[in-house]
Amino acid sequence: MSGVDTADGEPGGVVYLVGSGPGDPDLMTVKARRLVDEADVVLHDKLPGPEILDLIPEERREDVGKRAGGEWTPQEYTNRRMVELAREGKRIVRLKGGDPFVFGRGGEEMEHLAEHEVAFEVVPGLSSAVAGPGVAGIPLTHRDFASSVSFVTGHEDPTKEESAVDWEALAATGGTLVVLMGVGKLPEYVAALRGGGMAPETPVAMVERATWPDQRVVTGTLDTIVDLRDREGIEPPAITVIGEVAATRERVKAFLREGGDEDG
Repeated sequence: MSGVDTADGEPGGVVYLVGSGPGDPDLMTVKARRLVDEADVVLHDKLPGPEILDLIPEERREDVGKRAGGEWTPQEYTNRRMVELAREGKRIVRLKGGDPFVFGRGGEEMEHLAEHEVAFEVVPGLSSAVAGPGVAGIPLTHRDFASSVSFVTGHEDPTKEESAVDWEALAATGGTLVVLMGVGKLPEYVAALRGGGMAPETPVAMVERATWPDQRVVTGTLDTIVDLRDREGIEPPAITVIGEVAATRERVKAFLREGGDEDG
């Protein structure tokens, strides 16, 4: 496995910022799968999903993940580890759930690598923001209901003095709203959307662990979704879809094959 030369002429490694897709190994790109198989070290977060992580021998993978309310690895450690391994001449895959640039801090890691003169390549992945609703039978756009879609994080940088998300403005867009990492803050942004004038009967769906073997979906309305989350015990990772398209699932789910369904 060949690396690249560093600025001082010494052999250096390369870092691949790879999106693993929503969790089903069959939804990884061909390039992502190849790079994972060829990597000297895979630095992964918690979101690629158990079936994908099981593809990687334990001796070649390092968990640098973060989980809401649980164990976490500081971003500074991950940044430092990528540089250290690259300077050892390693071929590193920084494996992320979904796409590395959709709320995945891939942009920050790319800048850190460039600052430290480490060669890198970006390998896009199928974002769970799109794939999660899709596998649950929820189209993000629909000619009859939604001509726009907005992607929002429900978990902003806790050091911010105030939120950068204008929920009241989003309530007035009339399109589909997709919230990632928003399970814990669900009551707050539901209240903000209601305060912005969004109707209480607006359909809402939550897709937990989309494409994983234990995927679950709950559907309700802006008025009922918090109680449904609590009653069903919905936990991260989950995607919240708000808007008329969320009601589509109920019309098609009798014929929808989800997750690992087999032919026959």
